[in-house]
Amino acid sequence: MKDQFVRKLRDSKALRWGVLLMLSLTLMSGYLISDIMAPLGTMLQQEPTSWSASEYGFFTSGYGWINVFLFMLIFGGMILDRLGLRFTGLSAILTMLIGTAIKYWAVSTTFENPVLEIFGMVFNRQVLYAALGFAVFAVGVEITGLTANKGILKWFKDKEMATAVGMNTAFGRLGTALALYIGPKIAYAFNDVSMPLLVGLFVLCMGLGVFIVFCIFDRKLDRQISDDAEIEPEEPFRFRDLKIIGSNSGFWLITILCVLFYSAVFPFLKFASDLMFQKFGVELKAAGDIPALLPFGTILLTPFFGNVYDRKGRGATIMIIGAVLLVVVHTLFSVPALDATWMAIVLMVVLGVAFSLVPSAMWPSVAKILPYRLLGTAYGSIFWVQNIGLMGVPMLIGWVLSKYCRTGEIMVDGKMTPTYDYTIPMLIFAGFGVLSI
Repeated sequence: MKDQFVRKLRDSKALRWGVLLMLSLTLMSGYLISDIMAPLGTMLQQEPTSWSASEYGFFTSGYGWINVFLFMLIFGGMILDRLGLRFTGLSAILTMLIGTAIKYWAVSTTFENPVLEIFGMVFNRQVLYAALGFAVFAVGVEITGLTANKGILKWFKDKEMATAVGMNTAFGRLGTALALYIGPKIAYAFNDVSMPLLVGLFVLCMGLGVFIVFCIFDRKLDRQISDDAEIEPEEPFRFRDLKIIGSNSGFWLITILCVLFYSAVFPFLKFASDLMFQKFGVELKAAGDIPALLPFGTILLTPFFGNVYDRKGRGATIMIIGAVLLVVVHTLFSVPALDATWMAIVLMVVLGVAFSLVPSAMWPSVAKILPYRLLGTAYGSIFWVQNIGLMGVPMLIGWVLSKYCRTGEIMVDGKMTPTYDYTIPMLIFAGFGVLSI
């Protein structure tokens, strides 16, 4: 009887999948804000903001500043292992709220003196402040991802782990899809490029409420398993545990694959709407619709491939197939003659398949090679390396566009808008795919 009581929360299928929904909705709200500016890159280059492509790349690179240079993801993983899901998750969501508020203030404000000089370097004040807000937000959203992953591993121990991780990933992709789809439409409806951020801030407040409900159930589960002999006891984090993680060759292979693969996907999504406008002639207010197909496609496929991994294994094969598809898509995107809209739709759907294959096998694989008590630090270390790519690649692409790919200007909706050739950037993304294989 006691054993049945101890297990009943986590063994209730309805409850554990309900917990998954709570964690996933929280993560989805963060991903919505993370990508809400991605389809607005071209609009930001119009008046009144008048950013350049390199400034937009600089702003996007802000995502990794604090996470990379201050090792916040590694520390976040340690905090998660030491202080638990609830404290870490609530702190992360509050950090997202602060960062989003800063970013909204920066983009919505017209500064009397738009130029700021720091240590002899000249910055666009609005771009710099928006990037700093993005950097603060990124600390919160990445640690929220760590918390959601470890929470799922806790609630789905010895059950449908990969399927659950796939579902969580799918909800995150849904947030990205919604951001790409609704971002331009909100901006056009209010004639204000900052308005999507305000909407995202409201959604994030709802995400906070959902996570508080999760905390209530998670606290009950902790009380039930406190004396369960089958549950691995929590131990305080020790710095020598980093040696256990670092000496695992499988950990490093997954980490390298992660940074290369994601460097060819997430930074691409930041420029994908502009690619649709520049190469395929899609209207600006609808330029996010085709890129939104990528995350929408992953919503069903990621849990499906996760279920395949649960039943059949073959994680390495699944990840290699995804990387090969990534190379094919970006290579075809780089061919100037392939400029039909239907081709863009097909390629984005295939990229969605690739984006479903790799994460569905990659994240559950970490739990197979390292003990549960180290997973927060392990995921944090992987996310930290990943953020190096998420910081550097957008800056690289923005610089390449401004330096080598600008072809002129055209009038769009009464505003002068720069035009670019995306051949070189797409070949750069394809190169990351080749390295990931």
